[in-house]
Order: sequence, then C-alpha cells, then structure tokens
Amino acid sequence: MRLKLTPLIFGGMALGIATGVGVHLWAGGDSGAAAQIADYLQLPADVFLRLIKMIVAPLVFATLVAGIAHMGDAASLGRMGARAMGWFVTAGIVSLSLGLLFVNAFAPGEALHLVRTGDPGDMAGKALSFRQFVLHIFPESVVQAMAENQILQIVVFSLFVGVALAAAGERGKPLLAVVEATAELMMTITGYVMRAAPLAVFGAIAATVATQGAGILLTFGALIGEFYVALAALCLVLLGAGAAFLGGGLAPLLRHIREPLLLAFSTASSEAAYPRLMEALDRAGVPRRVYGFVLPLGYSFNLDGSMMYATFAAIFIAQAYGVDLPVATQITMLLVLMVTSKGIAGVSRASLVVVAATLAQFDLPVEGVALLLAIDHFMDMGRTTTNVLGNAIATAVVARWETGEAPRPLIAESGRL
Repeated sequence: MRLKLTPLIFGGMALGIATGVGVHLWAGGDSGAAAQIADYLQLPADVFLRLIKMIVAPLVFATLVAGIAHMGDAASLGRMGARAMGWFVTAGIVSLSLGLLFVNAFAPGEALHLVRTGDPGDMAGKALSFRQFVLHIFPESVVQAMAENQILQIVVFSLFVGVALAAAGERGKPLLAVVEATAELMMTITGYVMRAAPLAVFGAIAATVATQGAGILLTFGALIGEFYVALAALCLVLLGAGAAFLGGGLAPLLRHIREPLLLAFSTASSEAAYPRLMEALDRAGVPRRVYGFVLPLGYSFNLDGSMMYATFAAIFIAQAYGVDLPVATQITMLLVLMVTSKGIAGVSRASLVVVAATLAQFDLPVEGVALLLAIDHFMDMGRTTTNVLGNAIATAVVARWETGEAPRPLIAESGRL
C-alpha cells in the first residue's frame, strides 16, 4: 500500500503553525527563549535536509549517466540539451518580465520612505563575472563537487562519464549495470527518507513561527500577498505553456507532482522535493534518460520563481528608499539578473545574495535586503514551489518533444512510498 504523504504533510504544517504560535505566546516577548526552543524545533527539518543532501549527488549522477549511456548518440543529447535550454531561457525572460511588471504596478515599497544609511550589513555580495561563472561550471574535483552538492558540476562530469560509457559499447555494460543498480538503490533510499517529511515540515514551520510570530504575516501581509499574486500569474503562464505543448497530459502531470510541490512549499527547499519529483516524473511516464538529464539542468538554469523574486525584491527596495529607476535601467537590471541568478544557484539564501549583488552593481541601498530577512522564509516557500513546477513542466515538455508521448494518468501503485 502506498503511503499517502499529502495529508500527513498538511497535518504537519497545521500542527507546526499551532506549536509555533504557542511557543511565541509562551515566550512573551523573550526572543532568546523563543530562539532556543526554535533551535530544537528546527532539528527534524535540519536532519531531513541533511539526509536529502546525502542522496542528491549520487542520485543525479546515477540517473544522468544511465540516461546518457542509453541515449546512444551525441546528436540526441545535443538536441535534447538545446530544447531544454531554449525553454529555460524563454521561461526566465517571462518570469523576470512579469516580476518587473507586477512590482511596478503594485509599488509595494513606495509607502516606506526609508533613508539610506550606507551600511550594507552582512548580505553584501559580489556578482559572479562571466569568467567566474564559466569556470564555476567545470569541477576541479568531482569528489568536491559531490560533497558540496554542486549540481551543475556533477552534470558536467556525468556527461563525460555517460558519453564514454556509450562509446565503450559492450565493454562498458558491466559498469553501466552498476550505475543503473545505484540509481535504483538511491530511489529506494529516497523512499525511506521521505517518511520523515511530515516531521520535517512540522519542525520548519514551527521554528519560523515561534521566533517571528504569526503577526509577521500581517505586518508584511501586503508585500507577501502582492508577491504571491505575481507568482500566481507566472504559474498560470507556465501552466498555459504546458497545456499548449502537453495538451491533455498536463492534468495527469499535475496530479503526479502534487506531493513534490507540497514538499517544496512546506520546506522551502528545492532539494527536498528533487528525489520525490524524479519519482513522480517516472510514474508519469517520462523516460529516465529525459528526466535524468533535463531535471538537473533545470535546477541550475530554470529558477522561474527565484528570478521573479529577484526582480520583485530589487525594485521593491529601490522604491522603499525613494530611488527612481528609469525603464532602461530596469531592463538592464533584468538582463543582469538573467546571468547572476544562474551563477549563484545552489548557494545558501541564494535569492537574497542575488538581490544584494544586483543592488550593489546598480549603486542601490544593499542594506534594504534586511527588510526581507524576516519574511524571506514565507516568500521562499512560494518561489521554491514555482521553481519545482516550472522544472516539472519543462521536463515533461522536452519528453513530449523527444518521445511524442504525454504524461500518463495517475494509477494506484502498491509497494511504493
């Protein structure tokens, strides 16, 4: 019997909110006491994310190598890569443009009238140059890349291994069998790890509410609400594009990926949803050679929600400090974000670092990032979910182009998590 995680995760979220509110009220304004309890509440989520990070690198490596080795020829690999990157770039431009449109329409920062202090705090960052970005793609050590979960570097190494295995022919089959067995093993381990997801969701939500209080949602409610409206518009565009290319296959795909989406929303972690998303795409009929190749690329290059957030946050801070940005400057900022959002993927608090780097490049008040720290977790929940949705649709569309088949309907399975 397949364990239904969805109601358990919802229960974890509800219990986490109630527990967090209770702890915050009990602390009665003592931020130290609340933070101390929150540290322990956060422990299940931290352990869960460590377990996820433990399996991501070998899972990406094994599925990608096996997929490339079975692909047969470099022409198929190049065609699939070109199609995927074309989708990613188009989706990125759309997400950044929508963010620019909505933040100018809502103007959430204009009522704040803040004064610039010149103190950037600890969030000041430097954008990667094009040279640094290119060098960052290629690993100096595959062991280091796997230890640090540098997905893009793991993808590059896996490409070489997969192509070499395909070229080896019969001599490479024993090693290919080991790689395929490793992929199956990691999927099984994923099932075990996912049993802890509801507990992790409870801990993450409870810890945040315990320290910030439920009132934080009311204080910044307008900004959060307007950002989620922008995200909803982006999701509608992504769903519309998915419907155009998948037709009737979009609805089955959404049913398959509902648990990864909920996991991404509740933990605010794309990594947490990654293994479950691979399982969902597999059940939807997406070939392993497709999702094993496209999905890791998407996690580095197709961050639709994060890119929208970067645009929204940067313009919000400019508005809050009364800085008037001409349309030409905003478009230039959009183009800069297209690059910086890729080069810094996988970094802790990546979206905030991207925003800080972009503000510094345009001589805008970097200290404004502190405005977003208190509510970043709640906004991260939405942008992470959008990232996962965008990558699921992109992978399914590329699979449709490659195989001509749409995602299959959801069928009850036994013996699987």
